Amino acid sequence: MASDLNIPTASDGIFDPNNVDLDTADPRDIICYLNAGGNDYDGRLGLRLSALFVILVTSSLTTLFPVLATRVRWFRVPLYVYLFARYFGAGVIIATAFIHLLDPAYDEIGPATCVGMTGGWAEYSWPPAIAMTSVMLIFLLDFGAEWYVEQKFGFQHEHIDIQGTVTGDNSPEHPGPRGRHQSHQFLHSADQGDTIQPKCDNTAPDTTPQPNKDDDNNLKSDTDFAVTSFDAYTGTTAQTERAFREQIAAFMILEFGVIFHSVIIGLNLGVVGEEFSTLYPVVVFHQAFEGLGIGARLSVIPFPHRLGWMPWMFCAAYGLTTPIAIAVGLGLATQYDPGSFTASVVSGVLDSVSAGILLYTGLVELLARDFLFNPERTRDKRRILFMLVCLLLGTVIMALLGKWA
Repeated sequence: MASDLNIPTASDGIFDPNNVDLDTADPRDIICYLNAGGNDYDGRLGLRLSALFVILVTSSLTTLFPVLATRVRWFRVPLYVYLFARYFGAGVIIATAFIHLLDPAYDEIGPATCVGMTGGWAEYSWPPAIAMTSVMLIFLLDFGAEWYVEQKFGFQHEHIDIQGTVTGDNSPEHPGPRGRHQSHQFLHSADQGDTIQPKCDNTAPDTTPQPNKDDDNNLKSDTDFAVTSFDAYTGTTAQTERAFREQIAAFMILEFGVIFHSVIIGLNLGVVGEEFSTLYPVVVFHQAFEGLGIGARLSVIPFPHRLGWMPWMFCAAYGLTTPIAIAVGLGLATQYDPGSFTASVVSGVLDSVSAGILLYTGLVELLARDFLFNPERTRDKRRILFMLVCLLLGTVIMALLGKWA
């Protein structure tokens, strides 16, 4: 009957959504038809242009805030405000990896998608495989950077001597846990105590036991602020140089992954249709929270004096990425189809790669090194609780935003 009426069937190689026999139809044809979004652009150019400038300002300011707090002498930020920005941002990075990157990757190239049921894409579940590959590559790069620093500067990991720790012998033969200036972890994470430690010189580390300032109930007034020594994050000493070289590669990869994600968000915001009204405010908060995560990570990297311009460049790069992507999306507003096969492949692969980058950064660089393996971690119970609450708050809020974007 279908051939008598000249209606194309699956056997003709053309899928007709109005004439589908579920017993004989190829499931791929049905899924591809359902996944095809088409171009939904519905005008509202003025509102879209406003999104460009609003996101530029909010994402730039939130990214700059933690950096200003640690690098500008006159910008005296209360310690708990800085800690909120830093650990709320860490939670945002982790939620972004799982909710805003890995889950959308399944929707774009996962097994139940048009891409995931086509050719070689149907042979394997690619989103977790790509994310895992990304994690391992970042690990190798991170390890390679540390290896390079060890070879160049003769720097070795601190191995705490058990005998010295048990007997309390902090002699040079038994440095004990207080050999802070030789600590590998000190080069990765700033102290969460009352002050950021200033740069050290090349002399032997002071192994004299020091009182724990977190137990002092009579702290000086300047310890209520995030930074009391600007030189903590700039300098020319060998320690500053090697700490910078160890951390900068991991940070650049983090920003690279977040920028990938921001490009996709910006393109979609420029061409989306009736969902724009909901997506606009959500993306503003989304980019602001991600900016806090980027800025918080950037704020603990000690930059040599000759590279003092670099943190500002990284902040500007993040702040400009989404607005530029929105502008590109507006230029292609009637042509770009986010639901097309090619767009799905590109965004799915980029989301998977970025998910791996942010997973490694969030869980290893931020959580493990700041909380589990940091000998400089504060002993103040109230402060630790505050840091954990901020971390969980950032994770929960960013995960909730995933309902809309």
